[in-house]
Amino acid sequence: MPSRPGLLDRIERYFAVAPLPDARLHRAGPLDVPIGPPEWPFPARPRPGQEGAVQLADVRAAIALQEEAGLPAALEWLGDRCRGLAGVARRAGLAVEELPLLVSVDPVEVLLPAEVRLYLVGADDPQLARYQLLTQEAFATPVGAPAPAGSGAPAEVALTTVLRERVAAGRTVMMVAVADGEPVAVGSHQPVEVDGLEVSEVVGVATLPRFRGRGLGAGLTSALVEHARQSADLVFLAAGDDDVARVYERVGFARVGSSCLAERPVR
Repeated sequence: MPSRPGLLDRIERYFAVAPLPDARLHRAGPLDVPIGPPEWPFPARPRPGQEGAVQLADVRAAIALQEEAGLPAALEWLGDRCRGLAGVARRAGLAVEELPLLVSVDPVEVLLPAEVRLYLVGADDPQLARYQLLTQEAFATPVGAPAPAGSGAPAEVALTTVLRERVAAGRTVMMVAVADGEPVAVGSHQPVEVDGLEVSEVVGVATLPRFRGRGLGAGLTSALVEHARQSADLVFLAAGDDDVARVYERVGFARVGSSCLAERPVR
């Protein structure tokens, strides 16, 4: 496990700073509650140094602010810093998930299959909505199930607009893997300047179900890390589970703790 001094402090600061260009911060006791576009919501988080002070009333107040703004009820924190917060979140009616938190310490280059090409996505890319839909399909579809068709609904159009703005501003760096002219995997990293140094989080690495098992996720993650490290001093991610974490460990990530996410349970 990496032992760089202040590693978790820097990740906490990243999460505190990341919403600022897109959202207004409200306070619910020791919680910061970013209120911004519903197409790109940020979870509430304990302010750095305030983790142990979060009470049930604070969580309920944060949820009320989010729901009043049309945002999903969500709370996120570093598990190693807020060990009692999971119980508080559950008493507020939220389901808690603990995700492995990893940092890139020894990047490994992973080559994609010969027939796959990797592209950096520009803000003017006409296929941006398609890449966005690919992410939704990949995360919503279990292996062997048919992928859902996109509806082109207003919410999807609005999300594409926000994503395009983020890519143009450099707050989201997206890459897409293409096979035979078809996008088959996508992922991003999100750079933020934290106390004069850049930190970036790798997010949304997703592969269409029928293309899984070919190393596309590992190869795409490797490329995202290589790109991020051109300017970032620290690159990290939260894995979906222990099996996914082991994939990232094979491309040079190491576990440093856990990231906890509390949301309304799916009914």
